[in-house]
Amino acid sequence: MTSAFPKEEKKGFDFEALEENISAALSSITVKDRAVFSRQFAAMFNAGVGMMRCLAVLTDQCGNAKLKKALKAISAEVEQGGSLAEAMAKHPDCFDKLYVSMVAAGELGGVLDEVLNRLAILMEKSAKIQNELKSALSYPQTVGGIAVVIFLGMTIFLLPTFTAIFDQLDAELPMFTQVMMNISFFLRGPVMPAENPEAESWLELQNFGIVFFVAGLIGVGFAIATYYKTPVGRFQIDALLLKAPIFGDLIEKSAVASFCNVFGTLTRSGVPILNSMEIVRDTAGNEVIADAIDYARAQIQEGGSISEAFREKGVMPALAIQMMAIGEETGELDKMLGKVGEFYEDEVEQAIKGLTSMLEPLMIVVIGGMVGSILLSMYLPMFSVMDSIG
Repeated sequence: MTSAFPKEEKKGFDFEALEENISAALSSITVKDRAVFSRQFAAMFNAGVGMMRCLAVLTDQCGNAKLKKALKAISAEVEQGGSLAEAMAKHPDCFDKLYVSMVAAGELGGVLDEVLNRLAILMEKSAKIQNELKSALSYPQTVGGIAVVIFLGMTIFLLPTFTAIFDQLDAELPMFTQVMMNISFFLRGPVMPAENPEAESWLELQNFGIVFFVAGLIGVGFAIATYYKTPVGRFQIDALLLKAPIFGDLIEKSAVASFCNVFGTLTRSGVPILNSMEIVRDTAGNEVIADAIDYARAQIQEGGSISEAFREKGVMPALAIQMMAIGEETGELDKMLGKVGEFYEDEVEQAIKGLTSMLEPLMIVVIGGMVGSILLSMYLPMFSVMDSIG
């Protein structure tokens, strides 16, 4: 016999929702995640699948917790009659201003599938450049870290073992050996106890030499990072990076390729040119180039040209500026920007290959020099004693 009253459902703690929120908070959205999402969305939408069905399928198969949570909220809002761009704009961690603006232009022009394809291509190009830069920088970072560890290990543990030998030789240490001994003494601390209280306090202080050394490095890094967060500091440091002897040219070419690809894709998708300049400014990645984009945007509002503004600022290569000028004259700026972007993508790839091939022997020389300096400091006093005996 069934009861006339419905059973009250037991409400417990939703562990699945908690796990989903924790996973979403710990995960991050990469350029590759956006590229894969855009490519899959465009393929299904172009095949005639409805938007709600596309969002449901993409949500189910999404492997990124943060993106999956955002897609659920976007699906719910679109189902209630909202636009896709407005729903995406509420999740800036997943979809930035560039993405939202292009989706809005695609919805307005009825070419959302084309815009999504362009977004996928743009994201794939951006991911490719980022991966190439990371791979180029990973080698010197790894080898440099190993070199520092080897140098500190030999200085702290190997060099002090020769102190007793040098004392027995009773010879005047060469200047280079004395400097290396002082460095070892500071990092490692004294080997023999002191005879008076004042010296003992100094030696106790010296025992913390490695702590002071590491704390000093952390302090310098924190000071630079704090200064970089200020507008003046960011501009000055970015300007120095553009003029760096090895990486400056690579940073400039990478920024030019990114600017041309993003700006060309925006204008080709129907985003107004002033809005496109504002979006590109936010994605420039370098404050000097962003300042030049602001100046170009102001010049456009006054009736000027983009190429002339960049020529006055002098932050882009002459070839890129000339091709922009040709695009403005022929009325095909978006196509010309695409060609410039492809050209400088190839330049970045070649520059990274050249940089990698140059850094490999350079790092070997650096490691050899560091190890050789330790060995030289150990054997110089012996040579001096042998000369005096002879």
